[in-house]
Amino acid sequence: MPPNSAPTPAKTTLRVLSLNCWGLKYISAHRSACLTEIGRQIASLDPPPNVVGLQECWTQADYLAIRSLTAHILPFGKFHHSGSFGGGLVILSKWEIEESSMYRYPLNGRPAAFYRGDWYVGKGVACARIRFERGGKEIMEVFCTHLHAPYEKEPYDDYLCHRTAQAWEIAKKMRHAKERGHVVIALGDFNMLLLSLAHRLIETHGERLRKPGSALRAWEDGHAGKEEGEACPHVEHCISEHGPTCDSQLNTWRWSKSMRKDLGKGRDTIIAPHTADPRAKRLDYIFFSPGEGRAGTWQVYDVRVGMTGRHPELRCSLSDHFSVEAVIERVPTEEAVEDEPAQYLPLSIYDEILHMTRKYTLRERTQRTLRLGHFGFQIAMSVGCLIGVWWSPRNYVAFILMLLGSVGLSVGVLEGLMGGLFVGSEERALREFEWEIENARKLASKAIEEREKAGEGSVLTGYIAVQ
Repeated sequence: MPPNSAPTPAKTTLRVLSLNCWGLKYISAHRSACLTEIGRQIASLDPPPNVVGLQECWTQADYLAIRSLTAHILPFGKFHHSGSFGGGLVILSKWEIEESSMYRYPLNGRPAAFYRGDWYVGKGVACARIRFERGGKEIMEVFCTHLHAPYEKEPYDDYLCHRTAQAWEIAKKMRHAKERGHVVIALGDFNMLLLSLAHRLIETHGERLRKPGSALRAWEDGHAGKEEGEACPHVEHCISEHGPTCDSQLNTWRWSKSMRKDLGKGRDTIIAPHTADPRAKRLDYIFFSPGEGRAGTWQVYDVRVGMTGRHPELRCSLSDHFSVEAVIERVPTEEAVEDEPAQYLPLSIYDEILHMTRKYTLRERTQRTLRLGHFGFQIAMSVGCLIGVWWSPRNYVAFILMLLGSVGLSVGVLEGLMGGLFVGSEERALREFEWEIENARKLASKAIEEREKAGEGSVLTGYIAVQ
């Protein structure tokens, strides 16, 4: 980890912040008050950030409240619209946003899981092109995202394939921006652990920068320290050394129900710095690249976890996540360190992704058969109920038959739509993803063979994950 002392004033710096705001309307407690306080704290940062990416900022009212509080340091911003309820993605900038777009992921959950909501919010990548510094000659491309949530631990997560495909999509956008020679910043709640499939896909095109000895995952899930028999890291050590953004003991929204209830009644619980923190983990990241052919011209200077404090009046944490804050500085040419970017993953990783994708595709084909079968059964049942009405001995029996037939027909139509339309669309997106991975594997294999013949180094190296 770079030192925490202030960078040399003469050097140009980029200060970047990413935060999942947890601004779910009607669900998040104290939503408006907490997001307003988030705006205040961003505005009070010294030095101020140049680029901010927010996730789960779902309402225009919350966005406008944050904009009004940060307008003096971040005069430009964009609230990105997506899906039925909005994508919740916001980009704020010190410099004018020249272009902006919202790219929805082809694979993003299932409409049947309405209680989870990922499909309905239309998750994707908020993209912004920003011209900055040096008379506007420098161009930065910012990608803010929120990947599909993991509802089980890997590899048992039903949505692992979708999240991996989403990581592939944003990695492609980052690579294309890098090839244009632009500064690339990708930030957000990636819902992934270090060295997971999604993380390895994104970092393939750059170098992973991680403090030696920092954890790859939560202690209770078995990070390196636990395997070596070390004691569970405490809160203070976790924040400073491991960079957790989620499930920390410091976050009041991760407390037990009784502790949160006591807090609501004004009975606070003080978390001592040496309290064990077995569940803390990192889900939020900032990825950075200086652009094609410009390795070493920009370097990550500092990175830390922020927004760990509480609301001054409510005493609750501002969000269920902490922020990631990074300082990136321009390095004089004579100080630049040239690093050859990585191009490909190890072949075994491509094979693992292909195996996962094919297994998931077979599962969805089975689901389609079952759903279409359910559709046919409900149609037959509805027709049977309508026929039964003719011989109904009582009016109430006819009503029950009509009700069963109507409900059954409605459920059957929904099942038919999901099985016949959605699963078909999902399967085609899976085919595209599978082909792209197969093609990347083919290119990786060819590059390895060429390097081996030439006696050169490995091509299995390439973005800088700053947190």
